[in-house]
Amino acid sequence: MEKTSVTIEGGHELNGVIDVFGAKNAVLPILSSTIMLDGETTLLNIPPIGDINSMVRMLNSLNIRTEYRAGGSIHILNQKKIRHIAPYELVTAMRASFFVAGPLLAKTGFAKVPLPGGCSIGLRPVDIHIQGLKKLGVDINFEHGFVEFSALNLKGDAIDLPFPSVGATENIMMAACLAKGETVINNAAREPEVVDLANFLIKAGAVIEGHGTSSIFVQGVQSLMGVRDYFVIPDRIEIGTLLIAGGITGGCVEIKHVHSSYLSSITDVLDEAGLIISYDNNNVRCSANGSIHPVDITTEPHPGFPTDMQAQMMALLSIACGKSVIKETIFENRFMHVNELVRMGASIQVDGQIAIVSGGKLSGADVKITDLRAGAALVLAGLIAEGKTVVHGLHHLNRGYFNLMGKLKSLGARLDL
Repeated sequence: MEKTSVTIEGGHELNGVIDVFGAKNAVLPILSSTIMLDGETTLLNIPPIGDINSMVRMLNSLNIRTEYRAGGSIHILNQKKIRHIAPYELVTAMRASFFVAGPLLAKTGFAKVPLPGGCSIGLRPVDIHIQGLKKLGVDINFEHGFVEFSALNLKGDAIDLPFPSVGATENIMMAACLAKGETVINNAAREPEVVDLANFLIKAGAVIEGHGTSSIFVQGVQSLMGVRDYFVIPDRIEIGTLLIAGGITGGCVEIKHVHSSYLSSITDVLDEAGLIISYDNNNVRCSANGSIHPVDITTEPHPGFPTDMQAQMMALLSIACGKSVIKETIFENRFMHVNELVRMGASIQVDGQIAIVSGGKLSGADVKITDLRAGAALVLAGLIAEGKTVVHGLHHLNRGYFNLMGKLKSLGARLDL
């Protein structure tokens, strides 16, 4: 039976070397894109976590044989007629399921997808996806909570995104791979996970340029083929979370097999906060260097500071020597962890999308996880709090972190599951 809470005894240094799986936010769109690929695909470095399990179920429901295999891999066999209706219970449970719209449309000419659900950090409307797909010649109808997409022939066009949405960039880029002519996505998202999706699609036969910049160029092709043994990039958010776990406890944690080029938006801020960041070949290390310094942070699209690290950073700054200001610009409801940190003694004042964090000491308390990254923040706070902290609602964490408690325990955390 899955555990729903963990008791953390604070005040113990975390030290050691550890590895991480592939990025959840890269795996999900890559899995969606296999709808368009003919034949066999094997993805490597895949964590068996809740959101990815849901996407595997999604692909199987669409008649694409998808299964986990030993050693953290997923095998996909796409050789049957694809169903074009995405199940309500899967899309409404996980927002990233909406990624299937673009690939289904490109492959079958039709897609029927429920309006998505997901976690409670904000509205995250899909209208940017919908407007972008319209530019490719898609007819769109809303009916009884579903969005119906239809297009016999997708045609490339220039698409100017009003915001560099990661999901919209990925959905449009996938659909454009099988459209006629060239598609240009301006104001595109530049996140490493977008780049990884593009690299995967290129291996499948897509013609894509400019990924990693604000303008992505896609030249449509007639078909895409399966990709064998594609190694998904390591999860930079899990890496950042574990690095903070070392720094917040006064210890030293080293992560193996990372890509330093896409970690700088996180590690630069940790360095500014007084932690020592160093690289050795493909490993990154974070160690304490006395007190934590206050830092002002604004969450922004890549290469800015990622919103998915905001809550964890707030936990660190809650013990800093001074006052920090955190401005959340991506999601309108992403300070839900504040009340729980305050229960642990944190001094945090929220004014709209701005949180002012005055550093001090934390003490153990019973706290409840409200969303994935908030859960990581509460666990980090529990590692440094005086006494014992009981964190409830671990199912949120299991959506995005594989065996986080086991990893922390191996580094020296005192946990009782």
